[in-house]
Amino acid sequence: MSETEKERKSPVVLVVDDDIAMRLLERRWLEKGGFVVEEASDGEKTLSSFENILPDIVLLDVRMPGMDGFEVCKEIRRLPKGNLTPILMVTGLDDMESINRAYEAGATDFITKSTNWEVLSHHVRYMIRASQAFTKLGISEARNRAILSAIPDLMLRISKEGTILECKESKEIGLFMDPQEFIGKKLAEQLPQDAAVTAMHFVELALQSGNTQFFEFQLEKNNTTYYYEARIVVSGENELLAIVRDISERKRFEQQIIQLAYYDSLTGLPNRLLFKNRLEQSLASAQRYGTKIVMMFLDLDRFKNINDNLGHTIGDMLLQSVADRLLKSIRKIDYVARSVADEINETVARMGGDEFTIMLTNINNVQDIPKIAQRILDTISRPYMLGTHEVYVTASIGVTVCPSDSEDIDDLLKYADTAMYQAKDKGRNNYQFFTESMNAATAERFIIESQLRKALKGDEFQLYYQPQVDIRSGEIVGVEALVRWVHPEKGLLLPGAFIPYAEETSLIVPIGKWILQTACSQNIILKGKGYETFCMTVNISAIQLRQENFAETVLRTVHNIGLDPCLLQLELTEGIIIENVEANISTLRELKACGFRLSVDDFGTGYSSLSYLTRFPFNTLKIDKSFVKDIEKNHESTAIVKAIIDLGHNLNMQVTAEGVETHQQLAFLQKSGCDHIQGYLFCEPLPAHELIQFLQETKYLDVKAVCK
Repeated sequence: MSETEKERKSPVVLVVDDDIAMRLLERRWLEKGGFVVEEASDGEKTLSSFENILPDIVLLDVRMPGMDGFEVCKEIRRLPKGNLTPILMVTGLDDMESINRAYEAGATDFITKSTNWEVLSHHVRYMIRASQAFTKLGISEARNRAILSAIPDLMLRISKEGTILECKESKEIGLFMDPQEFIGKKLAEQLPQDAAVTAMHFVELALQSGNTQFFEFQLEKNNTTYYYEARIVVSGENELLAIVRDISERKRFEQQIIQLAYYDSLTGLPNRLLFKNRLEQSLASAQRYGTKIVMMFLDLDRFKNINDNLGHTIGDMLLQSVADRLLKSIRKIDYVARSVADEINETVARMGGDEFTIMLTNINNVQDIPKIAQRILDTISRPYMLGTHEVYVTASIGVTVCPSDSEDIDDLLKYADTAMYQAKDKGRNNYQFFTESMNAATAERFIIESQLRKALKGDEFQLYYQPQVDIRSGEIVGVEALVRWVHPEKGLLLPGAFIPYAEETSLIVPIGKWILQTACSQNIILKGKGYETFCMTVNISAIQLRQENFAETVLRTVHNIGLDPCLLQLELTEGIIIENVEANISTLRELKACGFRLSVDDFGTGYSSLSYLTRFPFNTLKIDKSFVKDIEKNHESTAIVKAIIDLGHNLNMQVTAEGVETHQQLAFLQKSGCDHIQGYLFCEPLPAHELIQFLQETKYLDVKAVCK
């Protein structure tokens, strides 16, 4: 044993990944488990680090530029002591090809990148323990048996006919009888019929091909389903070795991933992606059997008022109650359009915000659809008791029918959405069937474009400002400028009601210019009132960023107004920065060189930008409010928020959390080291005159008292 190994007090893990975010996540959980973590970002550095530190285990990413994980694994096995060091390959979810190649390259085991990070340290500790046991016991028969007894897998030596010749019991697999009772019996006597047939199929394949075979099966015990993975390996003439591992925990985690990917976290309903998948399947069936599909697009009326007046907690409770009523309502009215031979299949989904879709298949009596739509409206409009509030809400529904309207998924969604807006235009709380006359998207676009141009000329836009607070001192350090449209007919409109149209018509460019000039001018006013170090944050759209000489335009604006560039922070979303990476990097670096601060908004809602993060010159990461909202009750959100804070600080960035509404959220963010916060807990967005009054009355916010 080398001197380096003798001096160790904690096991050393070599983490190999070209993605800094993944390395940070793995380091966080491994160090929390008591391991010493060393890092490498590519194959050559890995081999060099391995020889220098002789790690106890290697966590090796499969896909890396240059030398990939498989080649690195092979090279490690050729190094001194490399043949004994456990190597844990990190693969994509259900990437069986990578898993097979990993074993062929000499990997000890594998995990997926969607693994439960909390159990990672236990997995690593187990592998190190098993490796150390193997080293000590050597290769003698007695020692090999000792190693086998330490492995949690069940092992069966079986004949080609499926007779169990020898058995090594497993303490972790407790669904089987006494292992000694296995001997001499066939697999068909010990497994359910389906599992036994599958097992014998792979036994035959293994004998024919000589290759290791994998399959999974499940067993029921005490009303609980347990999942197992079996590997069948030829071990002699007409003999095989079956290695059975309990993968119940992994399966449950995979099911959680599916739940997150395909279901709405708030209501539990299918999300947009799953709804479109089911619609695609239903369309294929309808075309085959000549049946009809009815799709309804439902949007709650004036839902924003509920969020604004009662808060997002009540708003979320309302969305959950609406989802529950929709499900029950659809199930109760199946009989309305059901024939003797056919059953209605329904899907209720949440598309986002306060929008829901309903799909009914096997419809024969289209004339009965109005009864269904009206019953849904009646169900939704009944009062809701949410906490101490009695809440009333109505809905508008757009209806489209396949195949008469279209047999295209996107068209059906668009037509149902168009019909829903027609229902809103007719006074809300009603339903409308799509008609060709509604298909006037171009006309609507021109109308809104005209209204937006009029709004620019008529000074109908107004900026609201939301203070940003230093989480340690309570000092108000800046504000974010948020645009509102004071519509002459519709009243005060939030950005979501008009910014998409502004971007579609490129009017976002003059609107953005007005926002920038107004916000900078307001900061000059604040500076004159003694707020000399306030940073003004302004949101930038993708279209603005793509404008030629955008950086020069921004610099000219602040110089004309007389504002120091360091007092202006430009905020972009994750989606914007990855649209045109190289061009955006160039523009942002130019802005940074001029002295402007840069922030990435809604961080954590996307994934593709993570690998680019180190290339962008950002000063601030802004945690999306959806994660902040769930940190009190959602473990995944808690872990993500902590990881974002750690990632930001490791990249020398400040971290701001938006949407802070409760004292508990504030306490958690303060404990986790977040730098700045903004949200309704301290102050909602205010017009300029109210902002100045608020600042004069509130120099500091007592965050310490709040967090006690």
